[in-house]
Order: sequence, then structure tokens, then C-alpha cells
Amino acid sequence: MDFQHRAGGKTGSGGVASASESNRDRRERLRQLALETIDINKDPYFMKNHLGSYECKLCLTLHNNEGSYLAHTQGKKHQTNLARRAAKEAKEAPAQPAPEKVKVEVKKFVKIGRPGYKVTKQRDPETGQQSLLFQIDYPEIAEGIGPRHRFMSAYEQRIEPPDRRWQYLLLAAEPYETIAFKVPSREIDKSETRFWTHWNRETKQFFLQFHFKMEKLLQQPSGQVPPAGVKRPPPLMTGLGPRPHSEIVPPPPPGGIPGMPPIPSAPAPPQMHHAPGMPPPGTLPPHLRPPMPTDGGMPPRN
Repeated sequence: MDFQHRAGGKTGSGGVASASESNRDRRERLRQLALETIDINKDPYFMKNHLGSYECKLCLTLHNNEGSYLAHTQGKKHQTNLARRAAKEAKEAPAQPAPEKVKVEVKKFVKIGRPGYKVTKQRDPETGQQSLLFQIDYPEIAEGIGPRHRFMSAYEQRIEPPDRRWQYLLLAAEPYETIAFKVPSREIDKSETRFWTHWNRETKQFFLQFHFKMEKLLQQPSGQVPPAGVKRPPPLMTGLGPRPHSEIVPPPPPGGIPGMPPIPSAPAPPQMHHAPGMPPPGTLPPHLRPPMPTDGGMPPRN
């Protein structure tokens, strides 16, 4: 038999699969694909009966295992019933009006320039906190609009190169241009008495004052080595600098050093004699004190 020129055949391979074998192989491939991509427990039409078999509530079909049910879900009958059920639900569902979008009216103003301002630096005499008081004049402010303010980081603005040592206080009120003040980037005390604003509707003036928090000085405990990069304070001016540890001479041993003569003791200071009936020399001024006696006990002759 000539297998080389047979339709669909190839020398050294198996025979041509029949139609039933091809369908069985296709269903197996679909089952493996469905098991990887579909969670069967979330299928609303999947049901397991009391006999241990599986049913499709949409198509009313019975299946012996999960693979058979998954292969059924990929078939033409199940897909047709799904499309028919979706069309029926869409037809029976009442037409719901689309929710209306909330329209926000954008207020357009013609800028008339920058407002007048006054900045005052203050210091609290009790706590020593530094504060800034801003007074902004808005004589032509629009009706129904109040001034607004906020703090902006140096990395939010695009006017100057960012510097983390500074921050900006922005003040805005239509139709005036938004103005900004460059202040130190320190922590702000936002308590009720340390941070307040006031808008005077009669004089059209806006006031804002805030205090900076006190910076705590870090004290180095005694004996602790300061971190790298921190300069030590200069030594006290005593005439002699601190003696290095390498020059400190240890005390001699109690028995002395072998082979060395003992260290002579220091002579006692001479005692001072004074004549009887005379006060000691220490009680008189230097220019009235008598001359000190010599070894013979008599004062020297002139």
C-alpha cells in the first residue's frame, strides 16, 4: 500500500483521525482552556444536583463532570441562549434616563492688577516666637467673593529654582491677580491664638497672621562625641592647651622602680620668727613690716 501519496498521510506518522476523534480532541482542548480562564463557581447557570452530576440551568442539559460542562459553555447552543437571554432582559428592563451632569459655571473675571499690601514682622515678648502679619487691601473685590489663601511648597512653583529653605504664601481674590510672599520654610504654629485670619467687609481689608514654632536646640550629653561635620567649641584660654593622653606620666609603683634611687622629699619651708611683743609680720602692711631675722637671730646692721 502506498502511504506516501495518501491524502492527509505522512510516512512514519499515525493514521488520519476520524471526525469523532477530532471532535473529542477539540472538546478536550476547550475544556483545558476553560479551566484556566473561567471560574466555574461564579457561573450563575452552573448547578450540581443530588446525584453528583452537573446541570446547566440555562440550557437544561445534564453533564457528568466539570470538563463536560465547560465544553458545553463554549458550544453554539449555550452561546445562542446567552445572547437570547441578554436581548430579553434588555427589552424588559425599563428605560432609565441618563443622570444629568452637574454643570459648574466658570466665573470669568478681567484681572485689574495687584492689590496693595503691608507686611509686619513681630516677636512675642512672652514666648519669643516670630510672626508675620499681612494686611491686603481689596477695594474693588467682586461681590460675594472672599479672599483665599494657602501655603505652597517651593517645588510647586515654576518661577524660581526650587529651594527647600523657602515656601510661599498665596493670596487670591477676584478680580485681582494672585500674589505670593516668600517666607522661610519653617514649621508653622496653627493653634487658634497663633494663626488667624480676618476679612473686614466694610474696609475691604484682609488680615492674616501666623507664628513660627520655636526651634528646639539639641544639647549634646556629657561624654558624647559630636557627629561628623560638627565643629567642636574652642578650648578655654587658660594659657595651656589640654595635655594629650600620650604625654600623661603614670604614677610610680609603691615600691619604687628597681635600680633607681628613691626620690628625695621636698624640704619643709622655714619657719618665720618674730620678736616677742611684736605682731606677726602678716598683720602689718608691707612697708611697715620689720626686716626678717637672719640665722643668728639678730637683725642685720645698716
